[in-house]
Amino acid sequence: MPNMTINPSILPKPSGYAHGILAGSTVYLGGQTALDADMQIVPGGIVAQFKQAFGNVLTTLAEAGGRPEDLVSVTIYLTDVDDYMANGREIGRLWREMAGSEYPAMAGIGVSRLWQKEALIEIQGVAVIQ
Repeated sequence: MPNMTINPSILPKPSGYAHGILAGSTVYLGGQTALDADMQIVPGGIVAQFKQAFGNVLTTLAEAGGRPEDLVSVTIYLTDVDDYMANGREIGRLWREMAGSEYPAMAGIGVSRLWQKEALIEIQGVAVIQ
């Protein structure tokens, strides 16, 4: 079965990348920043940006036929690790609200900057659809 490109119509139209690729039962979820449908980074700091970016990831996963519990790996790129850690309780609450209480293998990586200058976070993942 050939790989299938996953580009949900409710997310910004990608140019030069795909939001996701379904290869067999594995979904490779491209990095998502906190872009809204108008191609603007949502205001409100790291918590608001986490919610939008993770929501974008989950939208792509759902379009591929997956659910949050299918996530096996998530990588979070951060421009300010200390800010993320300071807001960890709220971010954890959002995770549980959006994806449940199970967590995949995860990594958090501090970076100097992301593609959009206003972006504080980028999230990518891998899921295996059951």
